[in-house]
Amino acid sequence: MNKFITCFLSLAVVLTQVSEAQAAQVEVKWTNPDKYTDVDAGEEHRQHFKDRTFKVLEKHFAKMAELLPEQQKLIFDITNLDLAGDVDFNAKRIRIVKDIFFPRIEFSYQLLNADNTVVKSAEVSLKDMGFLMSNGLRYRNQTLGYEKEMLDGWFNKTFENEMMK
Repeated sequence: MNKFITCFLSLAVVLTQVSEAQAAQVEVKWTNPDKYTDVDAGEEHRQHFKDRTFKVLEKHFAKMAELLPEQQKLIFDITNLDLAGDVDFNAKRIRIVKDIFFPRIEFSYQLLNADNTVVKSAEVSLKDMGFLMSNGLRYRNQTLGYEKEMLDGWFNKTFENEMMK
């Protein structure tokens, strides 16, 4: 039985390393985050909320990059962020999500090959004015679900020819 468990754990470690090795590298830069339109915490400490928000989005960028060849590198420079909803300062400082407070993000990106030649690059201004009308919100019960859905749509359209099949 011990041999089986050891073999199983070894296989799990190898499979984890293989899946990580096949993803493109990701680099995310947050330029002037204090000037972003809305990364307001509500009742949470402002800096902790901002740090947590950035970590969630960085993990999501890395997840998207798993679809790109491993020899590539995807670099993001985030210049503005406006989260879905708005913090109501009259009540208990909670984020109220209404269709007029749609998610927006502005950034530039570069997709580089292993030799650092640029495959694609652009400045992007994303907004999803119909974010509450989506039928299939895949991230319904997750933090920043509307933002993740918006980024997925952009990524799939932008990199459809570069994605591994």
